[in-house]
Amino acid sequence: MEIRSPQTEKEWEVYYELRYEVLRKPLGKPVGSERNEGDETGIHFALYDDAILRAIARLDEVDENTCQVRFVAVSTELQGKGYGKSIMLAVEEEGRRIGYKKLILHARDYAVEFYKKLDYTLIGESYKLFDVLQHYLMEKTL
Repeated sequence: MEIRSPQTEKEWEVYYELRYEVLRKPLGKPVGSERNEGDETGIHFALYDDAILRAIARLDEVDENTCQVRFVAVSTELQGKGYGKSIMLAVEEEGRRIGYKKLILHARDYAVEFYKKLDYTLIGESYKLFDVLQHYLMEKTL
């Protein structure tokens, strides 16, 4: 298993395809909705197993002490096999290495229990994505 940022044009294409397939397509959103302005400044994580992309995440700076993980996605057929945990541990490690003290995230309603198992604290409701999918603010001290 290898976790790193995509490096080639093809790897970036597959990275965004996975983000779309897991996080936007199920909500009926068009291709392109999986990208935003933070893609240029965020730190991208791609988990490869047998040279195949299995999971992704992006780390963004909120302020000098706080970072935020966004766009965490694991191939649907591989969820529950440890890839999500592995990529989250890599994100946390990088956050600590940079010097952040806290990591926040906005978990989809169905992902709250996953993050609780990784010692994230539920703060409360945050927003509804596309007025459909409830998200919850969670945090962890690094």
